[in-house]
Amino acid sequence: MKLTTWIIPAIMLLGLSACGIADEKPEVGKETEETTPVSQEPVVEEMNEDEVVEEEVTIKEPESLYELNEANWTLQPIGAANPKAVLLTIDDAPEKYAVEMAKTLKELNAPAIFFVNGHFIDTDEEKVNLKAIYDMGFSIGNHTQTHANLKESSEEQQKEEIIKVNETVEAVIGEKPKFFRAPFGVNTDFSRSLVLQEGMLLMNWTYGYDWEKQYRTAESLTDIMVNTEYLTNGANLLMHDREWTAEALRGIVEGLRAKGYDLIDPKTIKGIQ
Repeated sequence: MKLTTWIIPAIMLLGLSACGIADEKPEVGKETEETTPVSQEPVVEEMNEDEVVEEEVTIKEPESLYELNEANWTLQPIGAANPKAVLLTIDDAPEKYAVEMAKTLKELNAPAIFFVNGHFIDTDEEKVNLKAIYDMGFSIGNHTQTHANLKESSEEQQKEEIIKVNETVEAVIGEKPKFFRAPFGVNTDFSRSLVLQEGMLLMNWTYGYDWEKQYRTAESLTDIMVNTEYLTNGANLLMHDREWTAEALRGIVEGLRAKGYDLIDPKTIKGIQ
């Protein structure tokens, strides 16, 4: 009887202890090894984003195919570039006909440099014209603010003539001119130094005729530009924003190509990349 009385409490105590262990539950919110979520980071998407960004910042610079010969202002081929090629340039832009000339050249897929004067880009309308020429893919050059003879100007005046154009052009198209041509082809030691500091390539020309009275018709100008004895490999052709030049432009381009000449893209000239 005494043994039975001792066994029963012991059995009951054991049962209560087992129930306590079985009913024990994890604390709410406490992560266990089984409940910890597996990371689902979009690894593939991040890699694709990196690849896209890398492609956006990779810009291929135009290859240098020609370099300027300062002895005669012609363009010399680099490596395997075609030597039978010429450069087209338009001065005094954008006065009246430059946008029309740019459209003609664009239609003909004929690259050129438009050298601008500051007094032709000082109104909103003229700035729109400059931007239109640039947006058609043409290179912009600096031809001074007022078309002044630099040898007759003080250093301060020369600086104003050159820097003001650069500032205006940059404000309109987002970059400074890459080329400089002095009015009348007249440079000074100071202007040369300043042009170099500004990162521009200074150039004059090989030949041009459209300011002479006998060539102020489309027919006469086309003929002399294509058939002159000065047409040589790498020739640097000077033209202006003039009515008769605008009318002659298509014939000049087609005539040069008929003679086997390519037209040099200014963006491939060494020193401006």
